[in-house]
Amino acid sequence: MPDAAYTTIRWEFADGVATITLNRPESLNALNAEMRRELLSALKGASRDEAVRAVVITGEGRGFCSGADLRGGSAERDFRRVVTDEYNPLIGAIRALPRPVIAAVNGVAAGAGVSLALACDLVYAADDARFLQAFVRIGLVPDSGSTRTLVRALGRHRAAQLIFSGEPLSAGEAHAAGLVNAVVPAAELGAAAHSAAARLAAGPTRAIGYAKRLINHAEDASLAESLAMEADLQELAGRTEDHAEGVAAFSEKRDPRFVGR
Repeated sequence: MPDAAYTTIRWEFADGVATITLNRPESLNALNAEMRRELLSALKGASRDEAVRAVVITGEGRGFCSGADLRGGSAERDFRRVVTDEYNPLIGAIRALPRPVIAAVNGVAAGAGVSLALACDLVYAADDARFLQAFVRIGLVPDSGSTRTLVRALGRHRAAQLIFSGEPLSAGEAHAAGLVNAVVPAAELGAAAHSAAARLAAGPTRAIGYAKRLINHAEDASLAESLAMEADLQELAGRTEDHAEGVAAFSEKRDPRFVGR
């Protein structure tokens, strides 16, 4: 398990699910340097730990993540270094983690908080959640992958409207646009996200991890490249214990008992 001595995040584990809670509620969980280090450490720990079969990322208090901590001093304004060395590795770690990652977005997600949520494989949002591309309000541009994600999900013109205006997108609007998988009452968000993660954790997580690699690859790949990678990973999936168990369960007309190997 990752280091338990975190100060800006909280790590909990149950039912094969690691829940990582951003824990600076007094700042709406703004990402300061310490939180970025601890979150990256937790993601890497989850990736290495075979007991972790799904991950939920959420925020403590009334917001998911308000983005960069604007009170972080001059070091936060070394933009190229901070984005390249600290924010981008967070997005990369979520995308590379070989198990499913669910964002449980409570309240506001702004700036890099949007990027963090949308880097996850599935996004569950409270009915009062809002997604805000706040960069234009402080004379900056989107970073941490959000421009790419929004253009692919919304198209050029809708993405431009959000980025240029800084207007919030409600949970319902985000769901209608395909950015969010489900919208649930705020009081039920944690339970809904954990339940979804537990269902995934009980599944053939090795195969799900391979499928995640295919999804990541397919965003930019040609058809020929996707076909080739599908064949490669299907060969690996076909060698897993979970595949053998799935075939046996089908033959025996029973529910499979997947173990993630």
